[in-house]
Amino acid sequence: MKFILSFLFVTFFSFAQNSYPQDYFVQPLEIPMQLSGNFGELRPNHFHAGFDFKTNQKEGLNVHASAEGYVSRIKIASNGYGKAIYITHPNGYTSVYGHLQKAVGVIQDKIEALQYAAKSYEIEAYLKPNELPITKNQIIAISGNTGGSEGPHLHFEFRDSKTEKIINPLFFGLDLKDTKKPIVSGVYVYPIDENSVVNESKIPVILSLSLQKDGTYISDKVMASGRIGFGINAVDWDDVSYNANGVYKTQLISNGTPIFGYELDEMLFDDARYVNAFIDYSRYKKSHQRVQKLFMKYAYNWTNIYQNVANGIYDVTPNFTSNQRIEVSDFFQNKTVITIPIQYSNQVAKVQNPLKPTKYLVKAKVDANFEKENYSVYFPSGTFYDDFYLNFEVKNNILYLHDDVVPAHTNFTITATDDKYSDDDKKQMFLASYNGKKWVFNPTKLNGNTFTCKSKTLGQFALMKDTLAPKIKIDKNIESKWISDQKSISLTITDDFSGVKTYNGYLNDQWILFEYESKLNKITHIFKDNLLLEGANKLKVIVTDNVGNSTIFETQFNRSQK
Repeated sequence: MKFILSFLFVTFFSFAQNSYPQDYFVQPLEIPMQLSGNFGELRPNHFHAGFDFKTNQKEGLNVHASAEGYVSRIKIASNGYGKAIYITHPNGYTSVYGHLQKAVGVIQDKIEALQYAAKSYEIEAYLKPNELPITKNQIIAISGNTGGSEGPHLHFEFRDSKTEKIINPLFFGLDLKDTKKPIVSGVYVYPIDENSVVNESKIPVILSLSLQKDGTYISDKVMASGRIGFGINAVDWDDVSYNANGVYKTQLISNGTPIFGYELDEMLFDDARYVNAFIDYSRYKKSHQRVQKLFMKYAYNWTNIYQNVANGIYDVTPNFTSNQRIEVSDFFQNKTVITIPIQYSNQVAKVQNPLKPTKYLVKAKVDANFEKENYSVYFPSGTFYDDFYLNFEVKNNILYLHDDVVPAHTNFTITATDDKYSDDDKKQMFLASYNGKKWVFNPTKLNGNTFTCKSKTLGQFALMKDTLAPKIKIDKNIESKWISDQKSISLTITDDFSGVKTYNGYLNDQWILFEYESKLNKITHIFKDNLLLEGANKLKVIVTDNVGNSTIFETQFNRSQK
């Protein structure tokens, strides 16, 4: 094996190099801490940025400030963290609380004031230190399920207030019992290029593992030639959460020296999407397995990785025999160790790589532009992590742009030109993409007869037209009824194609706040006495989709303020 023994390591942080306060912060919930997601866990298109605290599968738990400070940021959105509060603390850290049902007290008053000032449910505001001071353990909110949450829980983070780096909450002394080793359910060997063969195969091979008397594992022997790399399927369990979470640290070790690895101590927001380079993306898309690659065919800039100059790749040549080691650890030093015997073999591959070259070669480090019929696509340098052969075809006015098995790190541009539509038609048209179930809207710019959109996902694209207006349905009919005891009003708003872009509600011709729960397509207004009239009240809701189709819903109801 040709192996360079001079190592080039990127910046790498460890617990020993930082000193974090251990008794300064308290956990934000009143119930024992259980995690449904941990720091750095592998998620679709990102590494998880904090802890997800379980809330007994329900909303409505008190959320406490983890320490004294002030509310420095408020963000309310229909996706992402949903309703989120950021508290900056005097010791240089910021805590984040997401997916909230609502804030409480003066914080909720401030949120509503900002929403009414902006005439928008979605807001983002940065506050000064003297506006909303907070004491340690103060109840700041009620837990919920807003935004991109898939179930009730509290998202919780620590950040460095100056750098905005996200820090693993375990460094701050939060009490989590964990005596269990990480579980490695599979070790994979990857032939790196067309000249590589592993166990008579030119595609990745999974190795069986055998438990040894000392608690370590040994894998099947790797019989290989050429350049190879390793990957693992691994999760971690603690003693109290009763579900699998992400692994804290992994090292690939050669001759006692780590040659590739990562440690999830802190993280940059800009690195989140590198999860798609880190995992075997194609396998994930086909089987939902997230195999973590312990090599880089082409180097990428995830700052949590350290590697040698060969980027974790072995070049197996004649006369090479060696035992390599993978160590998978959690934060509490529980460790799983796997020994992998490797030996050179000139065996001919019986299993060939099914991927065939096309005439469209995309090089990751070079700009590329491809055209066919009325479609063109432009990939800027750095769009992809690896070189690959692109499937590029146009049939029946649909652009077939490969499949979503190759991850893109940044946006690429798709352009379609069509001159057979009128100006009025073009106002309702956009470039749609197929998500496997239906065609979905992409924000599209129009310049003359040219339609342009950005995307980070390969797949099918086509020009589509949306002439259907959104639908509005009130959950409970109130027309001309007395509803003096009713505390709120809800409507369901949907759009069958391009999707809802804006919605606005008016009570007696004044704008009112409707909260939007996108998972349920529901908007809700909580009545305020100062906006209501004695007797008859008029309600109007206007919903507009992404191409300008609008629907107006109007009703009136009676209300007694006495």
